[in-house]
Amino acid sequence: MGIEGDHIEPGVSMKNPNERENKAFLAFSCIGNKAKIISGEAKGRCGYVTGKHGGIDHVMAYFDRKTLEMMTCDDKILVQACGLGLKLLNHREIQVMNIDPELLDKLDITEEQDGIHVPVAACVPAHLMGSGLGSSEMMLGDYDIMTQDKEANKLHGIDKLRFGDLVAVMDHDNHNGPHYLKGAISIGVVVHSDSFTSGHGPGLTIILTSREATIHPVLDSNANIANYLNIK
Repeated sequence: MGIEGDHIEPGVSMKNPNERENKAFLAFSCIGNKAKIISGEAKGRCGYVTGKHGGIDHVMAYFDRKTLEMMTCDDKILVQACGLGLKLLNHREIQVMNIDPELLDKLDITEEQDGIHVPVAACVPAHLMGSGLGSSEMMLGDYDIMTQDKEANKLHGIDKLRFGDLVAVMDHDNHNGPHYLKGAISIGVVVHSDSFTSGHGPGLTIILTSREATIHPVLDSNANIANYLNIK
């Protein structure tokens, strides 16, 4: 939030020029996967996948500043994909998607009798979710928090969101695409910046969703993937 731009993607935006291959690239890439540069001056240097942006169909990745200064627009990047199909064996009602298993282990999630407790930077009510509704799945991109109501932004802490923050979407289920379902909870990662366009705003790539009240968000200002991946 607060960036002078629209739908800004942090770090490096990646896309396979072949449309069919790019869909596979989107589906298999997961937040926290290692991204290795395999051509050019920066060959051999590594970063991490940080999100997916639907519509424009980009996968985004973090690389440190030194690596960014060595890169060019035609560099090739290999994502070591891992995470698609991941399940929580003790909580099969929770669908996991778009996240590397090693990163999931680092999220300070606690398991209690009533389900799992997940740290989040903010909790967003269902009625503030916009662009991306109607998608048939959430493994190829994101959907947006609407930010045109400034009072709502302050009330729910949306005005303080940063790239990489974990966010809970209340009363939203993301099995087979995002939709309203009272009592459901979804957890996403902020992957692009705010937008001035009606119905748009910061994008969330979903990592956890449950139709039942078995995901419990816990407010934590440090709930950001940069902290769990130990990057700046």
